[in-house]
Amino acid sequence: MNPDTVSMNVKTSQIIPRCGITHAMSGFEEGRNGILSPDGVGEEKPFDFLRSFCEGAIAGAAAGVAAEAALYPIDTIKTRLQAVHGGGKIILKGLYSGLAENVAGVFLASALYVGVYEPTRQKLLNDFPEKISAFAHLTASALGGALGGAASSIIRVPVEVLKQRMQTGQFASAPEAVRVIVSNEGFNGLYAGYGSFLLRDLPFDAVQFCIYEQLHIGYKLAAKRDLSDPENAILGAFAGAITGAITTPLDVIKTRLMVQGSVKQYNGIFDCARTIMREEGSHALFKGIGPRVVWLGLGGSIFFAVLEKMKQMLAERQPGNKKSLSIKQD
Repeated sequence: MNPDTVSMNVKTSQIIPRCGITHAMSGFEEGRNGILSPDGVGEEKPFDFLRSFCEGAIAGAAAGVAAEAALYPIDTIKTRLQAVHGGGKIILKGLYSGLAENVAGVFLASALYVGVYEPTRQKLLNDFPEKISAFAHLTASALGGALGGAASSIIRVPVEVLKQRMQTGQFASAPEAVRVIVSNEGFNGLYAGYGSFLLRDLPFDAVQFCIYEQLHIGYKLAAKRDLSDPENAILGAFAGAITGAITTPLDVIKTRLMVQGSVKQYNGIFDCARTIMREEGSHALFKGIGPRVVWLGLGGSIFFAVLEKMKQMLAERQPGNKKSLSIKQD
């Protein structure tokens, strides 16, 4: 997150004006040109990319695993709804198929995602001129989210391919899935639908974090205090649900490409979209929107609540830090 002024006092908060926006939050200590000293004034420490990456990775891993484990059955239902053709019925058994393997992958992917997002966003905010603070927040969040998504896609795509093939009953275990996929489709089979994954997830990551960051700033501006864990969860739910609804057609295309296997019913993103619309109608591009919105709404609430809590805990463990961080930009 991006504080421009940090004041730490358990009972009262010293406020240092900057940049026209009141932005109170608990998170990493940041300044325009570096990280502020514990008392919020005086000397600034140089931007520490490695520390920001490590703290982001720890917080991201915890948040990702918590959200994935809690909501995996809803994700399975959504995947089966999107994968079925025409008026086919879905099976409601084995809703936890592939959970253990997927959680392990999500742990690594979420760590890499937030580990890239946090220092990228902080660095961009430090480098932007102060007079364009509102634009800086939007741009830094969007670019940080997109870069984090691109970096973590190296892990997320094969994890997603294995997860969805097990969710649709093609394989009983991840080792079996890897062996058969590589044997029949080559190593590239583990990255089936990579283009559609990026087409869905890069906009999703950028938009979700932009919405969340702006809601976060606006709510704190109105409340004039730090947000509680339930409030962070509510904002995360809004961000996840709205972004999930917007990107559902891209998610349907991604799912179809990932689960088709060696049959190759679709020849790329645009062919998949045209075929679905021709054979099933445009409404088929919104299959599973209900479970997806519920899943991402609840997932956003868990993810962002855990993420903010972990960031706060990590910030408090830094030498000289106290339990409260107040940030204000004017």
